[in-house]
Amino acid sequence: MQETTRLAGLVQERIGDILDQHRDELAALGDDASPLLDEATHFLTGGKRFRAQFAVLGYRSVRELDLSDDVDGAAGAVLDAACALELFHAAALIHDDIIDRSDTRRGRPATHRIFANLHDDQRWAGESAHFGIAAAILLGDLLQSWADELMEGSCTAAITPGAGRAARAHFNRMRSEVAVGQYLDVLEEQQPGFAAHEEQLERSTRVLVYKSAKYSVEAPLLIGAALAGADDEQEQALRDYGLPIGVAFQLRDDLLGVFGDAAVTGKPTGDDLIEGKRTVLVTLARENLPGTQRRIFDDLLGNDLDPEQVAILQRTIRESGAVDRVEQMIARNVERALTSLESSPARRDAREALAQLADRAARREF
Repeated sequence: MQETTRLAGLVQERIGDILDQHRDELAALGDDASPLLDEATHFLTGGKRFRAQFAVLGYRSVRELDLSDDVDGAAGAVLDAACALELFHAAALIHDDIIDRSDTRRGRPATHRIFANLHDDQRWAGESAHFGIAAAILLGDLLQSWADELMEGSCTAAITPGAGRAARAHFNRMRSEVAVGQYLDVLEEQQPGFAAHEEQLERSTRVLVYKSAKYSVEAPLLIGAALAGADDEQEQALRDYGLPIGVAFQLRDDLLGVFGDAAVTGKPTGDDLIEGKRTVLVTLARENLPGTQRRIFDDLLGNDLDPEQVAILQRTIRESGAVDRVEQMIARNVERALTSLESSPARRDAREALAQLADRAARREF
């Protein structure tokens, strides 16, 4: 835990330095740009830093790493890659809130709502909602650009040019998969009805894997390992661990999206139900509902639900047995990942840390 806290502190400090540097570079644009840069700082303050931790552990799986107070050389390259992942993640969340029409994030207004509120406060011309969305899209684009710059520098500083190219390829693939996975998620919500159960489960699982699971765990591990010069066997071992933990991570997120305490998640209780997310949890719940109850469930899902209707859907999902099935899926994926560590060529200290992080990532509290 102490090492995790230390890494989070190093990542936060480095992100702060990066944002300050960009603010200085953009000073000539004047004070009007300050709200955009201020929101970048606010949004990137705090967080669990799971992706940064997995990137560092990917490197440590292959090569010893000393994250001392004076971080430079190989350690600096890994830290920059970890920060690049956090900036990319922030951009993805900002854009995700626009797509999902979410008003909150981490217990505060979502970025597009913050800028809409600024528009209202300043009594500017035009539509506040449109300004909020435009500003949030641009901030997300800006953070993606800065993430790309950081990753480019990290890959240039890798131990060999080949290691840098491999890390860059993993980063590029991750970005493409996240964007297409997000599109598939949006596409699911536009369908007039659910597909047959097996097809729907396959579609929901595909969104889970490519929108979140691979990019939350597997890709950061592979980027870190590539920077250390990992070979094919080492990368495959990290995939064998990373994908099931990523799946468990997202399945837990799906449970939190339905049953999570707003004070803990920073999102309204039942937010995924209001947004009409066709998650694995929802798909499994529908499977065991009788016809009439399933039609009522489908009619409610994705509507502007009041608290009583949210509670009805929550109760229906629990009584269907879907929560227990998802918990079993989480447990099986964690077990699969931990079993893979037993024969992994990863360094011993990294295996131990990965085992601990697997539990933290998959067992977040409601």
